[in-house]
Amino acid sequence: MKGFAENLKSIIIIFLVVSLALLSSLRLMRIQVVGDNAIETPQQYEPGTLTYKKGIKATRGEIIDFSGNTIVTNDARTDIVLQMAFFPTDFKEGNKILLGIYRALEEHGYKFKETIPVSFTKPYIFMSDDNSELISDLNLNVYATAENCIDKLISDYEIADTYTDEEKRIIAGMRYQMIDKDFSYTNDLLLAEGVDDKTVVDMKELSNFYRGVEAVDASERKIVRGDILPHEIGTVGPIYAEEYDDLKSKGYSYNDTLGKSGIEAAMETPLRGQNGEEQIAVKDGVVRDVKTILEANSGETIKLTVDGAYQLKLQNILDDFLNYTFPAINPMPSLLKGKCGAVCVIDAKTGAVKGMATAPTYNLKDYSENYEYFLQAEDSPLVNRCTYGLYRPGSTFKTITATAGLNEGVVTGGTPLFCGHDYWFYGSHYSCTGTHGNITMRHAIEVSCNCYFYELSRMLGIDNITKYSKMYGLSSHTGIETGDAEGYLCNPETFEEHGQEWVIGNVIQAGIGNQDCGITPLQMAVVASTIGNRGLRYQPYIVDSYYSYGSRQLIKKTEPVVANQIELNTPDLYDYIIGGMIDASRSMPAKYSLTNLGFDVAIKTGTPQVGANINDQNSFFIGFAPADDPEIAFAGVVEHGEYSKYMIRDLILAYQECYGLNGVKPTNPKLPDEVRPVLTTTETTTITTTLTTTTVATTTAATVYEPYTEPVTTVPYEPWTQPTEPWTQPTEIWTVPAATLPPPSSEDTSSLVPDASQEPNYN
Repeated sequence: MKGFAENLKSIIIIFLVVSLALLSSLRLMRIQVVGDNAIETPQQYEPGTLTYKKGIKATRGEIIDFSGNTIVTNDARTDIVLQMAFFPTDFKEGNKILLGIYRALEEHGYKFKETIPVSFTKPYIFMSDDNSELISDLNLNVYATAENCIDKLISDYEIADTYTDEEKRIIAGMRYQMIDKDFSYTNDLLLAEGVDDKTVVDMKELSNFYRGVEAVDASERKIVRGDILPHEIGTVGPIYAEEYDDLKSKGYSYNDTLGKSGIEAAMETPLRGQNGEEQIAVKDGVVRDVKTILEANSGETIKLTVDGAYQLKLQNILDDFLNYTFPAINPMPSLLKGKCGAVCVIDAKTGAVKGMATAPTYNLKDYSENYEYFLQAEDSPLVNRCTYGLYRPGSTFKTITATAGLNEGVVTGGTPLFCGHDYWFYGSHYSCTGTHGNITMRHAIEVSCNCYFYELSRMLGIDNITKYSKMYGLSSHTGIETGDAEGYLCNPETFEEHGQEWVIGNVIQAGIGNQDCGITPLQMAVVASTIGNRGLRYQPYIVDSYYSYGSRQLIKKTEPVVANQIELNTPDLYDYIIGGMIDASRSMPAKYSLTNLGFDVAIKTGTPQVGANINDQNSFFIGFAPADDPEIAFAGVVEHGEYSKYMIRDLILAYQECYGLNGVKPTNPKLPDEVRPVLTTTETTTITTTLTTTTVATTTAATVYEPYTEPVTTVPYEPWTQPTEPWTQPTEIWTVPAATLPPPSSEDTSSLVPDASQEPNYN
């Protein structure tokens, strides 16, 4: 019996030792894996202690340019807020405190900003067209008046008759602000932003009387350079009621800011960072404990693909052309005003946007301070014409028609089509800018022969023209992070959508880009890049990389995305297109010459008709360089203008200076001082940065140009013969009245200002 007892005792001791060892191991493992703090015994608070959780705002990330210059950052500020944990629940006491706060802020020069859309004085009237939110918040019927709303607030919150009408209105407005801004333990009520030190000290002293008042550290968005890509940088703003329901579930509070447009909106998630959370214990109006539950992580710094110095140079090139160059050579000043335009430049090897200038433009600082001014300004400066301006591309579109014709085997590079200046199509007369006789593809692109491309368009048909337009990315969004217009093509489907009648003559006009279609300059820059890359299309992007806040340690870099590769049935088709574009670049006046840069440039221009007057036109250009191995692709437009191609030389040289080109290293010019023009109410707002484009001398010898002779090959082609009898469309399908036929094309009717030193112009 004794032996059994001793054995049992030994077994129990062994069990206890093993159990203690196991428990110790488990605790050690938990400490190593999850940390000792996470498994501490929860803090026990004495009875009557209020505990609640509150968010810790993360610092918003910065936006910098390609060279690291800060465009947007944050400034520290101090706000005065009202905290619910300390604010009395008794309405009468709370009303007294609210009025005291209002008056104290007023004495310090700060006015409480209310959102209630009701006039401040009697008789009360609504100050907005839509007051449904206010009426709904107060649980009133839809026919409630402004006076009903104020009376409801006075009644619900027991605002005493001892107050004057003005005081009642002040308190009612502040009470509604609590409703509208979801005043709660997690959402403070913002009383005043960015207060000075004296106000902070005085309000803290008054907090003994005005329970709940607190000064808190905050930050505000600071625009360092408002003249660099204002449309693309975008803005931040408060969270509106209609946004809050969705954002609340994502961790936003009513006092947070939100990206509203541009990079600020497109990159909202990485810029915002991750808010933290803390637990606060309060007893008898005193904070007893604050415990961090989740650390806040600052937003990421967004680096753009655009160098600020180049962007300012590009904007200056565009502005100088519109303000000085074009007015001096304008052949029809009474008709062609040439006040607006856009230029896009992208990296041909990646799709990265390197510059986007639009005119008129604005300074982001001015926009944030005087939004209404720009809403009313002439020529819509708020529109980014690079990404949202929709234009007919004119003869620049002939490169797409050429691709279709060669790749579908409709013609070869040596197939001659006849140009006799006049072109008749089903009873309608069209014309060319010259009389070129039998002409083949390369020369047709060089001289922009309308008759050649009319005939090619007829042979292709609208379906093939549409097919290749889409291969180049037209009529769809480019994929740029900040968004753009998808545009539309000239085809029966689009005409039906727009309620227009499609007529047979539209086919040949579509083929030269002179019929109803809408294409952005950015899309055409992508077209130019795709031609230079011989059918390889990259998706454009403007965010280069992401960095950790403060340290600027690289987190992620954007990789180029191939959007499409045109399958080539004719391997050498781009030889003819690019060859013609190189030839076209040689017919430029000496001042704007593209032949002495040390490399070939490939361009195509166009002058699409834009009004009832056949002489009213836009001026469009596309191109890339060096032509044999493109590093840069570009497109530009001048509304109601001509000679836009005169900007090409300067934009290339500026690119070489800022980014490097064709083996020439960049000189990395410094960012110039910001220039903010005085805003006026009588003139179009145009932001011009005083900046001179520096010419970069190249070390590569200029290519010697040998005249090119297009080979003529025999192909199974029979010229189309105009029907001898007038053509009539079957009435059961459609009828084409003569009045609906397109007018003669004004495509490429331009000529340079007479100057004996200038070479012939082929547009």
